[in-house]
Amino acid sequence: MADQCRIVVMASGNGSNFQALIDAVAAGTIANSKIVRLIVNRGKAYATTRADLAGIPWEYFNLISNGFQAKGEKDPQKVQESRDKYDAALAEKLLQGDDKPDLVVLAGWMYVFGKHFLDPLDAAGIKIINLHPALPGKYDGANAIDRAFADFQAGKLENNKTGIMVHYVIDKVDRGEPILVQEVECREGEDLHQLEERIHSHEHELIVQATAQVAQEVLARRTKTQ
Repeated sequence: MADQCRIVVMASGNGSNFQALIDAVAAGTIANSKIVRLIVNRGKAYATTRADLAGIPWEYFNLISNGFQAKGEKDPQKVQESRDKYDAALAEKLLQGDDKPDLVVLAGWMYVFGKHFLDPLDAAGIKIINLHPALPGKYDGANAIDRAFADFQAGKLENNKTGIMVHYVIDKVDRGEPILVQEVECREGEDLHQLEERIHSHEHELIVQATAQVAQEVLARRTKTQ
């Protein structure tokens, strides 16, 4: 059997981008690759049903439910300590498993990682990529589409364009090196829901293309070192 790029996907919700990845691996669009595990951080994430249907193992791992942070904790220092411990535990979980990944894809993962997750994976040579519904350097973090739409309505959106990107993950939110970028033009008379729908319609294709590209780069590097 051909050498494979082992992929772990992380998702928090419906998992439509996860499904796009499942379908692309099955079709060979993401070549010589296998999704070895799904991790979710929300108990009702429909992504787990998609994993079950595809025969992909999954795990629920949550900051509060798994005991890292007390519910309702407000103290900034305790919150940061909790997040650091959670990040470190999740990194260890990935690195010590039999299905240790070559690539981690954040596909609607609603949690921001810090150095305690990113550094161990970087040291192990594991790439982490993320899908974000904005152009590079614009609308970092949550509610990116809403903020772009508000600026468009106010006449403040540069060239009337927003977009989506897949980028490498670093410890600055949505500021890692872009892998693929696609512009989406905002349209007069369109409401926020319509803009969201158009952006989401492009996300599946972009995350598949970027994952395929990075997976092949991973395999090419492995071949060189063998």
